[in-house]
Amino acid sequence: MKRILIVDDSSTARMFIRRCIEISARQETKFIEACNGLEALEEIKSLNPDVVFSDYTMPKMNGMELLEKIKASQKHKGILVFIISSAGNPALESKLLKNGAHAVLKKPISPTSLMPFVDNIFGENKNAD
Repeated sequence: MKRILIVDDSSTARMFIRRCIEISARQETKFIEACNGLEALEEIKSLNPDVVFSDYTMPKMNGMELLEKIKASQKHKGILVFIISSAGNPALESKLLKNGAHAVLKKPISPTSLMPFVDNIFGENKNAD
């Protein structure tokens, strides 16, 4: 079972991202939610998710700061981190990728736009016996 942490200050956005992932997921998935980066770090420490989908712009700790904290941790640096941004800023996207983001997803998110990433997350089970 994959554990996926969704981080966004909007409960509607968290619900929508969860639903988009559920549409494409190939196996049972446990979803964890946090409303900002500080809360996300607490969830990561206690539940050790496999994947984080995080909004970039949030109060208290933004997506870049969260990414840097995750990647600085020996225990958690292997977590796949996807940053969701509406910025459309190539320099920001490049910096996020350089700092360890698995991908930068552009808003608006849809099931179709998330499908390749969800396939990648669950891909190791595509041909399982």
